[in-house]
Amino acid sequence: MIEIKNVSKTYNGTKKALDNVNLKIDSGEIFAFIGHNGAGKTTMIKSIVGILDFEEGDILINGKSIKTDPINSKMEMAYVPDNPDLYENMRAIDFINFICDMYEVPTEERNKNIEKYAKMFDLENKLVDDISSYSHGMKQKVALIAALAHNPKVLIMDEPFVGLDPHAVYDMKELMKKMAKAGKTVFFSTHILDVAEKLCDHVAIIKSGKIVKTGKMTDIKGDESLEQVFLELGDKKWKKYFCFSKPVYLKIWICSNITL
Repeated sequence: MIEIKNVSKTYNGTKKALDNVNLKIDSGEIFAFIGHNGAGKTTMIKSIVGILDFEEGDILINGKSIKTDPINSKMEMAYVPDNPDLYENMRAIDFINFICDMYEVPTEERNKNIEKYAKMFDLENKLVDDISSYSHGMKQKVALIAALAHNPKVLIMDEPFVGLDPHAVYDMKELMKKMAKAGKTVFFSTHILDVAEKLCDHVAIIKSGKIVKTGKMTDIKGDESLEQVFLELGDKKWKKYFCFSKPVYLKIWICSNITL
């Protein structure tokens, strides 16, 4: 569960990136967070995972405060940013094990999970190679394996469908469904509105740092599409930024460093 309580964040003392944001993402939910560029999506996500500080409010991860109990709250989650930035001089398997060490994953459990996700993302025979030899898409898959290998209770992702091949996208969506069914929390930002509409239980729309609409997906869109609802809440020019019906490809990475 993620609880965001009255969170406000200001840049340079003047620009309010987040303005009294309140959200609750329950266990067992897949929750979409949408908004145009600069609306506050990434700032909100980075605040949730402890990368950015915020002046007001609090954020709880399964009841643990990111402000007062940051280490334990981060142990509950995995974060997949929109920009992969791996250690190029490491072998992929060494990088993944490094992340597992940080999360204190037992050897048997980590080996089982690494094998499962390597097979899912077609990297079974490539994890012994240096990351520097990988393509962009392969690096994204390694980062995702590292994120999932410690079996997080909360999965937080920023634009998690831009950059993966269609088969990996399908597998990722199925995995998100399984995680939710197992009682875990999945929270992600996206501009692929039709994917959010089909995949998610709940949605929140952010504009200029404020939540302008949130609730169950079925209640939010009613007889309309999510695209129509989104455009009614904002400028028509946003339409050119958002994708509504094409396959999604993803840039992935995990913020694995739990050190503050």
